[in-house]
Amino acid sequence: MMKPVKSETIPQLLLDRARRTPDMVAQRHKRLGVWVEFSWARVADEVLALASGLIAMGLQPRETVAMIGENEPEHFWGQVAAQAAAGRAVSIYPDSTPAEIKYILQDSEARYLLAQDQEQVDKALEILPECPGIRAVIYWDERGLWFYDNKMLHTYRSVQDTGRERRKSHPGEAEARVDSGQLDDTATLCYTSGTTGAPKGVILTHRYIFDNAARLNNGFKIRPGAQYLSQIPLAWALEQISAVVLGMSVPLVVNFPEQPETIRHDTRELAVEVIVFSPRQWEGLASGLESRMLDAGPVRQWLYRKALAVGMARAMARLDGRRLPLWVRLLHPLAQAAVLWHIRENLGLSRVKWAMSAGTAMAPEIFRLFHALGVPLRNMYGTSEYGPVTLHQGDVFNVETVGRFLVGDPDLGPPLEWKLGDSDELMLRGGAGFAGYHNKENSTAERFKDGWYATGDAVSVTKDGEIIFLERVSDMRVLGDGHRYPPQFIEMRLRSSPFIKDVMVIGDERHGFVTALINIDEEMCSSWAERRNIGFANFADLSKRSEIYELVAEAIRKMNGVLPPKSRIVRFANFPKNIDPDDGELTRSRKLKRGFIESRYKDIISGLYTEGVEMVSTSIPISYQGGGSGILHADVPIMTVVATDGCHVRVHPMARAAKTQRIIAR
Repeated sequence: MMKPVKSETIPQLLLDRARRTPDMVAQRHKRLGVWVEFSWARVADEVLALASGLIAMGLQPRETVAMIGENEPEHFWGQVAAQAAAGRAVSIYPDSTPAEIKYILQDSEARYLLAQDQEQVDKALEILPECPGIRAVIYWDERGLWFYDNKMLHTYRSVQDTGRERRKSHPGEAEARVDSGQLDDTATLCYTSGTTGAPKGVILTHRYIFDNAARLNNGFKIRPGAQYLSQIPLAWALEQISAVVLGMSVPLVVNFPEQPETIRHDTRELAVEVIVFSPRQWEGLASGLESRMLDAGPVRQWLYRKALAVGMARAMARLDGRRLPLWVRLLHPLAQAAVLWHIRENLGLSRVKWAMSAGTAMAPEIFRLFHALGVPLRNMYGTSEYGPVTLHQGDVFNVETVGRFLVGDPDLGPPLEWKLGDSDELMLRGGAGFAGYHNKENSTAERFKDGWYATGDAVSVTKDGEIIFLERVSDMRVLGDGHRYPPQFIEMRLRSSPFIKDVMVIGDERHGFVTALINIDEEMCSSWAERRNIGFANFADLSKRSEIYELVAEAIRKMNGVLPPKSRIVRFANFPKNIDPDDGELTRSRKLKRGFIESRYKDIISGLYTEGVEMVSTSIPISYQGGGSGILHADVPIMTVVATDGCHVRVHPMARAAKTQRIIAR
């Protein structure tokens, strides 16, 4: 095998990989039910053709190429092609609204937009008059677009064809741009979730991505040729690190599912070994499993609980570094063969050896469940600005933590250092560092304190050097009597209930106690209700049922039992609709937009803090999948949960039944 060259940029790494292992499978994409393979030589050819086509269209060094679509090879090639042409890339969440796309195109100063299909092209055409910097929209899925007549539109293939012709007439031009790249050039802009304001474009240099890839691989030690499932959006910095750079450097075989809805089926076909899900996805898998077991017969439920107990005993002993009890060693092979392996196979996780949760905190109960099933799930903590920082490493770690600090490449930066600042805020320096926000020097300066990067996260450190994530410093709440409590910690624990999809805890200096708004899990709650012959017409009707309120109250009872008395949830209400990014209530990475939610649901929140109120009438704007909008009129019950001894919970009876909800289309 040829000796690897020390690459300074992602395109240089790609060309080196293609030179050394041209025929090795680099990527697979399921198309019309068939897995299509791409070798490293083929990937390099596709990237250089597109890069040359962009150069022919006028792309200049340091200009931005934006792209929007699901994770597909063309999306991946577009990222690297923009960098190969000495430009920079920015990826946009595929479910972004036209207004969100416009903001990123304008803020990133994008000159070209690569769009997946008709849906994304339609959104682009809607905002083009307000984005005069865009010179062309290039799309790769041509279905439904044959008769679009707009001089701004170009097919992906036509740009590549132009590029291949240019490579003949300008030999070595694209390669020269690749060779001119340097380690500290901007590779991509990664936009923050925007929970408290407009998203900011984090500058990710090639040094940053290489250093963070080295950190992750030092923590995971992934074997070359492992099968990786690419499904978290390329708008995440983590996917740039994992699918793009680890994919080239380890290397991995990067697999793209046919569509988001087929991920579980596709993972079963592939026998995926490396997988990264957000906490909400892991929680969704856990809730789905619980839902199916509720539908199972009594014998199957008994077998599941017994096998899970054996798996849990084995997993906890291994994580604690203890010797396995004899009964576990005897019973686990039977539990594995009869139950646990089949569950992993059904979830598409039968061969997973490197599994990670990333994005936000997740309840330890979820980690314990997957370890009991035999899935080696690990938690990772990091930020878009600094990359992966800690990870569960080795065979022994504490699932209550987010792991120990990672070690990077000493050639790319000094070792990571940390300290705790005011309010136990985690402060970092070392590694590739934080290069700043695009065109926002003041915001960049605000993140540094005496040369240390301020993460904004409050943490504690165990005696073993593992980090426990507590809360965003800005989200720590203080009640009217001065009592401090961590809302995200409470929310994370409540989301471990299969009946709760999302939570927003409320209570600050204006209030004397803690309350919560609950987004029930529609699939789990509807299944539970149907088995008990509880009638409901829609989500709004289901969410107000007294039986569903009792389910939520039981989860709150368990949560309250582990909290100090003043931190316990006293009253709660269920959202009358699923909270949704399209309605502005969540970011595209499904983080709560707290300020927006507090404003939209102020009537319900007021009812939570008004003595004697057991029902609140409210009207809420909603968006439909087809693009329309409307108003949801709902009467929302308020339930009081009174903790008497930390364990027992008394639930006040609700007043009258709520009125039927009415949706009036605008």
